[in-house]
Amino acid sequence: MYEAPYSPYDFTDKNSFAYETVLKRWPIILTNIIDTIYRRNHDFSLAIAEKDPSGEDMRITQATIDEGKAIIERIGKLKYEMARDRPLEPIQDDGEPQVEIYNTELTKLTEQGKGSWFQVPWLFSECFLYRLLRSYFVQSTHWKSYDPFLLQKQDTFKKSSRAIFQLATTMHELERDKEKLAADPANLNVIFKEMIQICLWGNATDLSMLTHLSHDDIQNLQSVGRDAQAARSEYILTDDQDKVWSHITGLKDGQVDFVLDNAGFELFTDFVFADFLVTYTPYVSKVVFHPKLLPWFVSDVTPPDFKSAISSLLSPAFFPPESEAQTTAHEQSEGAIPTPSERPESRTHLREMVTRWAGYLENGVFALSVPIDTPLGASDIKANFWTLPYPYWNMAELGPEVYNGLKNSGLVIFKGDLNFRKLTGDVRWPAWTPFREALGPLAGSFPILSLRTNKADVVVAVDKEKADKLDKSGEHWRYNGK
Repeated sequence: MYEAPYSPYDFTDKNSFAYETVLKRWPIILTNIIDTIYRRNHDFSLAIAEKDPSGEDMRITQATIDEGKAIIERIGKLKYEMARDRPLEPIQDDGEPQVEIYNTELTKLTEQGKGSWFQVPWLFSECFLYRLLRSYFVQSTHWKSYDPFLLQKQDTFKKSSRAIFQLATTMHELERDKEKLAADPANLNVIFKEMIQICLWGNATDLSMLTHLSHDDIQNLQSVGRDAQAARSEYILTDDQDKVWSHITGLKDGQVDFVLDNAGFELFTDFVFADFLVTYTPYVSKVVFHPKLLPWFVSDVTPPDFKSAISSLLSPAFFPPESEAQTTAHEQSEGAIPTPSERPESRTHLREMVTRWAGYLENGVFALSVPIDTPLGASDIKANFWTLPYPYWNMAELGPEVYNGLKNSGLVIFKGDLNFRKLTGDVRWPAWTPFREALGPLAGSFPILSLRTNKADVVVAVDKEKADKLDKSGEHWRYNGK
């Protein structure tokens, strides 16, 4: 097994984002889960009050409530022990994959004196946390298929309507000018740069990071269009857009793989980028999307998330009608002209575009790496690797089916921060370390593109002078998502 020449990030440095995570972020995430289950139980209680006390339905619902209370108690205990640097509890055998892998690794760390919440390596502990949480639900009877983050994901998705409608209109205009684009590759290159930046900045909406998220916050993060992209250009620290385009134009009927990150708006931007590649360029003919098989890092895409994204976008009721015409009081006083996202035809543009995506899924132009009806917690050799606690360095040995599936890909796009951490091992590389060096044995296995907004301490491929300047600025540039 490959070992990097630097130590992994952990919680011992009180100035690191790792330390802030265990001290602040995780308690908020755990509290949100508790609140979600509590509200769900409250709904069940109201349902009981409306039923015949002697009815079978009541007994089933009461059992669900009791199990919900037990899960709340376990998560509360976990939160208490985490704050006091208690040892990590082994994951009980719940019948789902990877229990032995996690527990074996925990045993090794415990023997090294690193088995408590403030001592374990950050990457391992964060993966362990989400697998442990999954086990609490799996060990129940009535909550096995419950995703504690689903409502949060859907809520944020609904609040993304303005950017979604605007992008739908943009893609409609591309469709209208399709022949002109095909006749001039230079124009296609310009559109490509807009599309890849949209896909990059879609990663900014990460629910595990944005634990206090307002409607305005979401809209600011998801602002699209040339002005927004231009304003963000100064925030791009490593820019290989020209290399990527040069590589893509060398493909012929190529396959592109997306190793997904967040559901909702980011998944939507992944679809938009994929749509551009297969619909408007002659270089790519198939896109494969790779999800997680269990609720993961709050907002990561699961097969149910992937499937519901299409149906939600096609549902006239998913986005509230008034969302099309939201303008601030200041904009109204200034006589603002409605943007394309606020025009009624944007709904038509969205329906047309997503109907095309649904057709691509039916005919195999778009594909999920696992069956689209795969339930939460299922085991599939084509996806189990993504929720292991290890870096991607040794993918060939640890996930041979995944590795072999990617070897012939024209380009593998790893979305988001966690994928970046796993690609680079989440170790203390100097920020100017070449990306290829940080990839370890994975380098050269297949073409890799990372699209990531910084939300963790690990950084590579940034110019030394630029990194030093940012470090001296006092800005938390390594993990503020900007």
